Amino acid sequence: MLVKGKLFLFCGKMGAGKSTAAKKVAAEQNAVLLSEDEWLAALYPEQIESFNDYMKFSRLLRPLLTIHVKNILQTGASVVMDFPANTTKQRAWLKSLATTTDTKIEFTYLKVSNELCLKQIAQRCIEQPARANFDTKAVFNQVTQYFEEPSPSEFSNYKEIIRSKT
Repeated sequence: MLVKGKLFLFCGKMGAGKSTAAKKVAAEQNAVLLSEDEWLAALYPEQIESFNDYMKFSRLLRPLLTIHVKNILQTGASVVMDFPANTTKQRAWLKSLATTTDTKIEFTYLKVSNELCLKQIAQRCIEQPARANFDTKAVFNQVTQYFEEPSPSEFSNYKEIIRSKT
């Protein structure tokens, strides 16, 4: 009998800690970690200079990743998606990866204050200077306009982590 894996998804504003949480879960669950940032950097080096560039190249990844993730899930392995589930449309795509493979989803919403997100973004720019041109307060404000808070009714296994203190 094939052991079924899980699909782990994360939602939270830019700088909320989605990548940190994804890495931790992948290590704890011995799961395959797929990072949007890593795929974009490898496939489109130095081509993402604006939010519109990010949106364009992110959309180009979806067909390839849809097939790739489904193939991994069908083996019974768990997959941690370090991809933002920050809009209804993004969540629908990510959910579709699991529903067509009959895989359970674990969804985590990192509900983090704007102040703390900006503080964490500033720290990330120090630790990863190559991201400093994109990881700015202006980009955070632009991206945050599109953020759609998830509802617990969207996922049967929904977890919310609230952090507002710095």
